Amino acid sequence: MEVIPAIDLRRGQVVRLYKGDFGKETVYSKNPIKVAQEWERAGATRIHIVDLDGAKEGLSDNLKAISNISNAVNIDLQIGGGIRRLETAKHIMSLGIQRIILGTMAVENPNLVRKVCEDLGPASVIVGLDARKNNILTKGWQKRSSITTIELMREMVSLGVHRFIYTDVDRDGTLEGPNLRAISELMEKIQTPLIASGGISSISNLEQLSSLGLEGAIVGVALYERKFDLHEAIEKVK
Repeated sequence: MEVIPAIDLRRGQVVRLYKGDFGKETVYSKNPIKVAQEWERAGATRIHIVDLDGAKEGLSDNLKAISNISNAVNIDLQIGGGIRRLETAKHIMSLGIQRIILGTMAVENPNLVRKVCEDLGPASVIVGLDARKNNILTKGWQKRSSITTIELMREMVSLGVHRFIYTDVDRDGTLEGPNLRAISELMEKIQTPLIASGGISSISNLEQLSSLGLEGAIVGVALYERKFDLHEAIEKVK
C-alpha cells in the first residue's frame, strides 16, 4: 500500500483543518516546497496536494505554489480542490501534475467527468468521495448533497472513472483513526482502486488499511504532529 503524505494549501501556506472547518485551521509551514522536499527525502513516491482556497471558492491563488512544488521534487503529485472546468483540469496537468482529483464536478456536472476522462485519460483522474454520514459533500465540504457515497461511485465507474479517494470528513484532522467499517463496505461493493483519507494517527492504522487491500492511504496531521515517522511507515506497509 502506498503511503501518501498530504500538503493542504491555503493562501500559499501548509495548513490542516479540523473536520474540514475553515475556522479551525492550524498553520504548519509557510514554505510548502520545503515540506514537499522533506516528504520526498523520507521516501514518499507521491504527494497529495489539496488547494483549499480553490475547493471553497472555485478560484485559487495557490497555482504558483503548486507549480513551484512540481518543479522542486521528482516524485508524482496529485492535486484536488476547485477543479470544476475542463480548462482548469488541463491547466493543472500542464504544471507537471500526474493526477487530478474531482469532487464538486462529479456531483454537479457528471458528464464533464466523462469528458475529462476521455481527454486526459482515466489514469490521470481520481474522484474524491468526501462524505459525512454517508452523504457526499461539495464546495470544499461546505455543501451537503443528497447522493450517497456508493451511488456516486457507481455513477462515476459508468462514466469511466478508475480510481477513488474516500475521506470521512468527520475524522479528517482528528487523529481518531480511519473509518474502517465504511472503507471495508466500499471495497466489498465496488472493486476499483481506492485510497483512504481521514483520521489516520498511527502505523497500526496504516497496517489495518493495508490489510483491506487499499491502493493507498493519505496522511496529514499525524505526520505534522510527528505521531510517527513517514519512512518507517512506508517500509512497514509497502
